[in-house]
Amino acid sequence: MNDLRRTVTFVPMVLLLVGVVASLINLDAFLAAVTSANSWILRHFAVVFNWGSFAFVITIFWTWFSPLGKIRIGGNKATPLLGRWNWFAITLCTTIAIGILFWATAEPLYHFHEPPAISGIAAASDQARRFAMSSLFMHWTITPYAIYTVPSLAFALAYHNLGKQYSLSAPVSLVLGRFSGKWTTDVLDATALFSLVAGISASLGVGVLSISSGIASNLGIPSNNILLAFVAASIVLAFMVSSLSGLMRGIRVLSDWNVRFFFLLCAVLLAVGPTAEIFSYGVQGLADYAKEFLPRSIGQGALGDTAWSRDWTTFYWANWLAWAPITALFLGRIARGYTVREFITFNLILPSAFAVVWMSIFGASAIELDSSGGGLYSALTAEGPESVIYRLFDTLPLSSLWSGAFVLLSFVCFVTAADSNTEAISGICQREETHVAILEEEKRPITFRLKVMWATLIGTTAWIMVTFSGVDGVRMLSNLGGLPALFIVLLMNVSLVLMGTSQFRNLKK
Repeated sequence: MNDLRRTVTFVPMVLLLVGVVASLINLDAFLAAVTSANSWILRHFAVVFNWGSFAFVITIFWTWFSPLGKIRIGGNKATPLLGRWNWFAITLCTTIAIGILFWATAEPLYHFHEPPAISGIAAASDQARRFAMSSLFMHWTITPYAIYTVPSLAFALAYHNLGKQYSLSAPVSLVLGRFSGKWTTDVLDATALFSLVAGISASLGVGVLSISSGIASNLGIPSNNILLAFVAASIVLAFMVSSLSGLMRGIRVLSDWNVRFFFLLCAVLLAVGPTAEIFSYGVQGLADYAKEFLPRSIGQGALGDTAWSRDWTTFYWANWLAWAPITALFLGRIARGYTVREFITFNLILPSAFAVVWMSIFGASAIELDSSGGGLYSALTAEGPESVIYRLFDTLPLSSLWSGAFVLLSFVCFVTAADSNTEAISGICQREETHVAILEEEKRPITFRLKVMWATLIGTTAWIMVTFSGVDGVRMLSNLGGLPALFIVLLMNVSLVLMGTSQFRNLKK
């Protein structure tokens, strides 16, 4: 076990277990504590979250047009590890694909029926509908992907072009200089790792609830603790097997079929759903999003309702940031052989374009069906957000077929996302004196053991929280990591600027 980074591995593990035990001992007190901490962070650091996230968008825009955009990751002779289609599919599934399955139909109903309190927008009005669609685009397109792209690109260049170690300190060391030692490296990596594993556990918990709800609805059986345990164990076993299969056989194949399934489901709903409204609502929402992008990016959106902006937009930024640093290590590592502009295209532009299409189709369909008496908002308030998508499918021809297909898609989608992040987790827990190709690292015995250990811990945590405590606690615990992650990504943003200016010559090798 000499290859194991003990501090980075065991500190996040212990913190996660402490959170689970605390929730079991006194759930109300645990939820009150983490909710209060999250509220304090969002209230006092909302400005930093908003301006920081906006800065990431600006930095990517600058990078595209700067000479840095022509640099090839890994050097002029570097060859790609993945083809373009597989690269796009893996990127999409690694980042926020599981989120769009769950929230694409539920979130717009919240905004449609509960617009900002001081906005003067009447609930369930045309103005509320436009606000709901523009909010979807705000929360799920350019800014979230910029939050992922900045650290991923900074790490890719530091690791592949400057020869830095496999750690968050790789790009950060350009900013911290002599202050970037072993202690700094371990703190950065351990903090970000805790945020990610708590986030995956919470996401798995939500996925278990959604999949269990779909199975229960289709088979006419109760969604009880036994079904929850079966679903959780199946997901963990699947992504463990996929992860152990490696990048080229596991993640690549799953991502490929996953994204094909995305496009198929979009095509079906576009054909049999409210097609005219999908185009109309999508175009109107996109226009409003473009018009309101600047004020809403800096926390002045939602027609001046800063409380609403903090509870929704800033909360989302904290959530994306909690995942971003460790996910960046994986996304940066697989980008070797492509130029910086190609990196931005496949990590921000194309995923954002897909999110616009997906949110237009599912968000507009949910609003239109609810407005015409579909009862989706009633299902949302009575049964929870995981039920909305299944109520939408109930209104379509062959409803059981689409509900069953969606259950399968949700399963594969989560397995793919967890698979990619488990790859990054196992990598950061290991010592790496020299650069080891990802395909070679996968063959190391310690990589196998780390993947099994983290997969088991994440699955057990998710099942315990869903069954006995609820996922809100561990989700809030994950979001607490958004604050330190914000400053980590800000440092990586500065390092990316340095690589485009004072360090530019060193990248061209």
